Amino acid sequence: MKQGGLVDDTEDVELDFSTEEEEQRALRGAKIRHPLASFLHLFFRVAAIVTYLLCDWFTKSFTSCFIMIITLLSCDFWSVKNVTGRLLVGLRWWNQIDEDGRSLWVFEDRKSSPQAGGTEVEARIFWSGLIICPLIWTGFFFTTLFCLNIHWLVLVVASISLQVANLYGYLRCKNGRQEAPPTCTSSFLQGQHFLQRVRLGVRGEGLEVIVSCPG
Repeated sequence: MKQGGLVDDTEDVELDFSTEEEEQRALRGAKIRHPLASFLHLFFRVAAIVTYLLCDWFTKSFTSCFIMIITLLSCDFWSVKNVTGRLLVGLRWWNQIDEDGRSLWVFEDRKSSPQAGGTEVEARIFWSGLIICPLIWTGFFFTTLFCLNIHWLVLVVASISLQVANLYGYLRCKNGRQEAPPTCTSSFLQGQHFLQRVRLGVRGEGLEVIVSCPG
């Protein structure tokens, strides 16, 4: 009788490993976790485009339009590079000078987890805004070039530069985790990883850093 009771007790215990996976999928695909960051990611760049198209309706001063658009795009550049990229897709990039005076590009990739990064919707918002807006400015470039508006052409070139800089940085950042670091920095990375293991003895906070020389 006791053995039969034990068998019944064990049969009632069931482990469901699919519940956690379903919760993770729901977290990544069901909602926008960072609404303010998603809004700011599109606000500055869309506002700059709208200002470029409608500024003649409000003022005839090219200087005022130039300052307003460059200010909007500068705010966009800073927010995308330092805030929205980190929150929405878990990526960040920057340039630094080492002790030898060499310029190094550093690409930081937060390891994917439902608590660390943004949702799938936020990732679509991030990459759509990052790619589509530079294409729009490229269209403005050809328009001003054909119309021979030299002063507006300067503004459009400056706008494209700010937009493409972030696009290039994040594309390198995204693809960097799939590529081995160049030879010029492989020894540097190995030394840094070795020192971190000796000094700390623990793993980092879920950040994967990839450093590469400008190609």
